[in-house]
Amino acid sequence: MATCEVCGNEYDKAFTIIQGTESHVFDSFECAIHALAPVCEHCECRIIGHGVEADGRMFCCAHCANHMGGHRMRDRADSQETLSGPG
Repeated sequence: MATCEVCGNEYDKAFTIIQGTESHVFDSFECAIHALAPVCEHCECRIIGHGVEADGRMFCCAHCANHMGGHRMRDRADSQETLSGPG
């Protein structure tokens, strides 16, 4: 049995996440997200997807990045060609 470092629950199905040189033990993805996911610098939500990085700051989406500094970022491409490339 391992103990979750966030909630203290002892659980036989706990898992370990290695981040750089540190290892962390959790009993759920919820606890792992709470402890390790970056926080959006605008709305303060946990970023559990790719997010957006601008000027060394993390945001959950282009809207939040733009709101904090006018980076002119976008969440979507203009066309399918942009996504799949030519041909």
